Amino acid sequence: MPPPTPPAGRREFLLFVYDAWMTGQPSSARLEGARSLGPAATPPTFDLVDLGRDIILVPGGQTEVKGELFSLDPTLLASLDIEKGHPLRFKRVSIQLADGQTAHAYTLDPDQVRGRRRIRSGDYKEHAAPAAPPQRDGAWSRWAKSRASGR
Repeated sequence: MPPPTPPAGRREFLLFVYDAWMTGQPSSARLEGARSLGPAATPPTFDLVDLGRDIILVPGGQTEVKGELFSLDPTLLASLDIEKGHPLRFKRVSIQLADGQTAHAYTLDPDQVRGRRRIRSGDYKEHAAPAAPPQRDGAWSRWAKSRASGR
């Protein structure tokens, strides 16, 4: 399905977001004013890399990276460029998504992330989700429960 068209005379850019800027994530307010176009993914030719404070998209990998597509105006894009340090820190480049659409995304070159941890699932939301609590049905907990109930 093609994205909704912007109002006449207004230029907008498509941005693929794969990190804390996604809907429901800690920095999602950063994209306030952008139009969400829904879920999107890359073909399995990228890696998603954990840099500690940031998560970054790296071309040349083997992972389908899951994210969201947003349509935004040039002013918001320029503001995001400043925040990401484009082009000195991260680079905003044009990438092709799995559905054939072209969008902008912030990336680093593979040699810049050598030795850093890859997020094999390609899914930031899954990576950032809290770990499930440990199961409490081991032998010790069964014994403790039986003692508490008087059996």
